[in-house]
Amino acid sequence: MIADRLKQIRLARGLSLDALVREMGEIVTKQAISKYETGKSQPTPKVLRALARALQVSPTDLLKRPAVAVEFIAYRKGSGLRKKEQVTVEHTVERLLEQRLELGELVGEVAPPDLPIRGWKVAEPEDAEKAAEGLRMLWGLGQAPIASMVATLEDHRVHVVAIEAGEKFDGISAFTLDARGTARGAAVVTRRGLVGERQRMNLAHELGHLVIEPIGEVDEEKAAFRFGSAFLVPAEALYREVGLKRNFVQGEELMMLKEKYGISVQALLYRLQVLGIIGPAHYRQWCIAINQKGYRKEEPGALPTEEPAWLRRTVIRALSEGLITRRRAERILEEGREVVDWELPDELLERRELLKASAEERRSILAGQIAAMKR
Repeated sequence: MIADRLKQIRLARGLSLDALVREMGEIVTKQAISKYETGKSQPTPKVLRALARALQVSPTDLLKRPAVAVEFIAYRKGSGLRKKEQVTVEHTVERLLEQRLELGELVGEVAPPDLPIRGWKVAEPEDAEKAAEGLRMLWGLGQAPIASMVATLEDHRVHVVAIEAGEKFDGISAFTLDARGTARGAAVVTRRGLVGERQRMNLAHELGHLVIEPIGEVDEEKAAFRFGSAFLVPAEALYREVGLKRNFVQGEELMMLKEKYGISVQALLYRLQVLGIIGPAHYRQWCIAINQKGYRKEEPGALPTEEPAWLRRTVIRALSEGLITRRRAERILEEGREVVDWELPDELLERRELLKASAEERRSILAGQIAAMKR
């Protein structure tokens, strides 16, 4: 068994050594599991199967090394996420990304992400603005509002991963490298349960981390936020909407822009101020009003959360083509926190799984069916 593999999957499940022992029915001690994770000893086949059941993976998952290495872009400064939570998040994302890349290979989707990872040098905030314009041009988005941020990312082979995490986790971005150091995949990660406008900004922010490379004294977080807001609301489009200079903007006007561009009122006001459309004094007035109304945490007119589709669609495709078993399909969806609700006929799934079985297994299954028919 690969020692660090066991630890990766255990931490991705958020299990302590004691918790894993309990899940296994206490057939081994936590000291024994610690030795497995450090490579000092190997589990028996019986214990290996018990470990796999407790971790909800197949024994094979514990015996193979990941085909890629996952690299993370730094957490946001001041996020307040504890080290233990960071470890759980990172191992969860590693596990989910590995599954997605394997699944993509099964169905023939092996192309790398359609973006230059760390490809735009950013020495000042305006460079982040140019990077957002450059990526929009590369993806052929023009100046139009982005109807679905999730769909746009998935269309360009950037995985969107939603995980269960505490309120202090906003998001993280990651990319994968194979043994030759070639980028194989990229992902933006956000927390489940966010309202649409916050989810979209988080995804755009993390996309910024993937494509910009700060140099000099530039603040990477501010640059990523500038990229995200520019990607969602291009400067030229906003100038056309509201004008080059405004002394005052109405609340109703901001709500209309929020609905059109899928960005919060707070982020819109910041964008208006950064672009010089409104002055610092008017921006401060709006910030005070937002605080007084309690809109900083929950704005009116919340937008619906966008749902990723790539994982479910690809699992169903692989299952329909007999590339994976029904149990593996369910396991992948369950790990991705997807609801398992199959619409495919059971007879089709059973036939696909029969074809995947060995000759001896097929004979045994068919003999049982014949005996049932006779009865």
